[in-house]
Amino acid sequence: MLFHSSLRKELSRSFGATLIVLVTVVMTMTLIRTLGLASRGSFNPSDVFLVMGYTVLAYMPTLLTLGLFIAVISTLSRMYRDSEMVIWLSSGQGLFSVVRPLLRFAWPVFAVVAGLALLILPWTNLRIEELKNQYEQRGDLERVEPGQFQESADGARVFFIEKDVSGAQAGANVFIATTEKGKETVTSARSGRIENLPTGRFLMLNNGQRLERTLNSPDIKISEFEQYGAQIGMDALEAMNYVPVDTRTTAELLENLTPLHWAELSWRLGLILISFNFVIIGVSVSSVNPRVGRSANLVFALFTFVFYYNLLSLGQNLITTGKFSFVQLMLGLHGGIFVLAMLVLAKSHLNMQWREVLGLSRLRRKVTAS
Repeated sequence: MLFHSSLRKELSRSFGATLIVLVTVVMTMTLIRTLGLASRGSFNPSDVFLVMGYTVLAYMPTLLTLGLFIAVISTLSRMYRDSEMVIWLSSGQGLFSVVRPLLRFAWPVFAVVAGLALLILPWTNLRIEELKNQYEQRGDLERVEPGQFQESADGARVFFIEKDVSGAQAGANVFIATTEKGKETVTSARSGRIENLPTGRFLMLNNGQRLERTLNSPDIKISEFEQYGAQIGMDALEAMNYVPVDTRTTAELLENLTPLHWAELSWRLGLILISFNFVIIGVSVSSVNPRVGRSANLVFALFTFVFYYNLLSLGQNLITTGKFSFVQLMLGLHGGIFVLAMLVLAKSHLNMQWREVLGLSRLRRKVTAS
């Protein structure tokens, strides 16, 4: 029908514009946050844009759902203001007939959200954790930056190199402070270079001085050397000691259905059900009063979106603690909101009062007749 095609065209324009704005805002906020984490040593500065890309990709199910919800609200609200919905309703069609073209438009979005939530989301979280773990467990040699004091992975050493020779794995004016085995040592040298020996990688220092002091003792031992070797790194990185549950694939979660895995499944499946429920909610609350500002419905939409997502996070925590089961949450939260949205839609479709929808008027007549 002409009405359905025009509705889908306007929805596509609104959805595309909204999604571009949301992605731009999230990319800006993610870039600022990632730069802050990189400055604190959580990520490699060279991986900032890579981490930002993974993070934005992890947010895409939420952004797609919010963009679809705003597109439905803004499109139908505009049609109410311009009396297009009045013409549609007066032709004998109701609000339930609007749901069909909306779902025909939204089903590709549902499919993309499902793919992102069930397949891509754990992969992006795993990649972010791997980058973070790799940077935290990098060797001491990789931690050394010219002109900066750097701490070793175990916190036992502090390194400083004034300048390095590019491509030669060598540096000038080297400083190393060490605290281990009850001793404090301070070693300085005019130059140093990296050598791979059978026992490990060593920093070979030339023409320097070494100060050694036993803890809780005032005695200091000073020695000079022409060459001195210090083992400062390991070649192999350790594996991740802890794998967060949000990095596990959906198949892995289904293999071992612990409360923690049920909670993660409720989050991923909830992202899919939320996108469907928001289409019904958008149709239910899109009727606009001409006397109210144009942004009133969008403010309400954002409030509803935040409230629903907070309930989803709360439900995930309740499943983890064992206060609710997976089935109870899915039926209680998503099923309850779907029923409530359908009641509001039925009220608007039939132009009824709430007491008529809930059957209170019929009950009141029976009580009066008796």
